[in-house]
Amino acid sequence: RSRYIEYQCKLSNQIRGLLAEYGLATSEGKAALRRFIPDVLEDANNGLSESCRSVFSELYQELIELDEKVNSYDKKISIAIKPIEICQRAQTVIGIGPITAASIYAAIGLGENFKNGRHFAAWCGLVPCQHSTGGKTMLSGITKRGNSYLRMLLVHGARTTLQYTSKKEDKLSLWAERLKIEKGYNKACVALANKLARIVWSVITSGKDYQLMYDQAA
Repeated sequence: RSRYIEYQCKLSNQIRGLLAEYGLATSEGKAALRRFIPDVLEDANNGLSESCRSVFSELYQELIELDEKVNSYDKKISIAIKPIEICQRAQTVIGIGPITAASIYAAIGLGENFKNGRHFAAWCGLVPCQHSTGGKTMLSGITKRGNSYLRMLLVHGARTTLQYTSKKEDKLSLWAERLKIEKGYNKACVALANKLARIVWSVITSGKDYQLMYDQAA
């Protein structure tokens, strides 16, 4: 699955670059590109020669085939983890889907090798580097060490979650939205990924599903 996604990214970038050479630019995102290419192929007035249309058609077909292969593996993973209680419990956490749940289970099992959620987050490389001198503690960017694949999945999950925090009123969403406003999108994304890592570890080790919490005063 990871190999096909890598091919997807490379092919998408190549197609965007070739389209840009003809002055044809599209919005960011996978869906936008897949909608744009058929429109390009059907537009007889965009200046593309027949040979160019043939090449773009082949590239588009290759991209669709890669999509189908990735989707096929997504379904296989979802089916494989369906009987695994830990994976199902992990998915009750906001931002944790089947792929992330399966990867966490494969990496840490029951999570017993970690003292707490912070240790798991640190192992994923989601804890800031700390420098202490003269009684002062300085925090910088995340370490970029640890399990880079899990870090990537957790950050992607946090990025997706941040798109909807402004429309939700649970405590986690309110905290993330406030952080996004105060610290900026990227820092909020990493901070939320850190939080999700801690929460999912707690859920796995406690044996209880995650429950969204709401402010009683609200």
